[in-house]
Amino acid sequence: MSKWSNVLDKVKAQAAAAGAHAQQLMNDGAQTARGHGEGGSIMQRAQAGGNNFMQGFTLPGECDKAAKILQSFLADPSNPDSALNSVPKEVLLRCKGLAVFTILKAGFVFSGKAGSGIVVARLPDGSWSAPSCIATAGVGWGLQVGADLTEVVMVLNSDEAVKAFSRGGNVTIGGSVSAAAGPIGTGGQINASLVNPAPIFSYSRSKGLFAGLSLDGTILVERYDANHKFYGSNVSTTDILTGRVPAPEIASPMYDVIEAAEGLDESGVPSEAYIPSTNPSATAASAPAATTDKPVFDASAHT
Repeated sequence: MSKWSNVLDKVKAQAAAAGAHAQQLMNDGAQTARGHGEGGSIMQRAQAGGNNFMQGFTLPGECDKAAKILQSFLADPSNPDSALNSVPKEVLLRCKGLAVFTILKAGFVFSGKAGSGIVVARLPDGSWSAPSCIATAGVGWGLQVGADLTEVVMVLNSDEAVKAFSRGGNVTIGGSVSAAAGPIGTGGQINASLVNPAPIFSYSRSKGLFAGLSLDGTILVERYDANHKFYGSNVSTTDILTGRVPAPEIASPMYDVIEAAEGLDESGVPSEAYIPSTNPSATAASAPAATTDKPVFDASAHT
């Protein structure tokens, strides 16, 4: 059997498994749409599908996952040169909040996606708020084959971006709040990119196989179930992200990762940066080509 036959068989197997998962997601969406009439919005389907798929995911588990994801996106103080392929220290120091989540996209012709994570906000005293659980889900269409698991870190650069999450309900990336690929690296170019930054910088990495053009957007919804189970039914997202709720001990590993990256000593690190919004032809350590509206980050070279 040729290597191409092996590759094709692998793609077919992945597509079959992914298609089954996508079908379940689409069934969730279709049931919700019927519940809201034929005119049920994609936002309503996304929210219901996300709640159904994520109902077993707890806030402690999401905090642990977020800590591990952040470790691969932020610089490691024991290896300062890792800053060349990380979310910049200056970006982290100036940000108003962070959203960390995973998205599973799967399908064959039609696609489904679902994911979960947390969002935290920086408080006036510089500390971090308690985490609020979020989820994303939806259905799409296009020429798609396979499955893809994407880890995403969104740096919230403005108070409005944080408020979009703290109001509860839905946040549509590119709709209710805009996002751009974030810079990586060190030096003066990073500072220049922060003069008038996009409300959100996005960074992502993918595992698996996904091919084709998708027409579905990214809709993030508050996970009332997980938040209420952990904090109590009378606690709102605003309470969580404005510091009215004490930061829980279970989130300490995540805070430790962030604080360690904020304290990185870059004095001996070369000034190299990749700024997709202003200099798409530039390169940094393992920086892939990108456009201004696509997430860009090669975390595999960071680990």
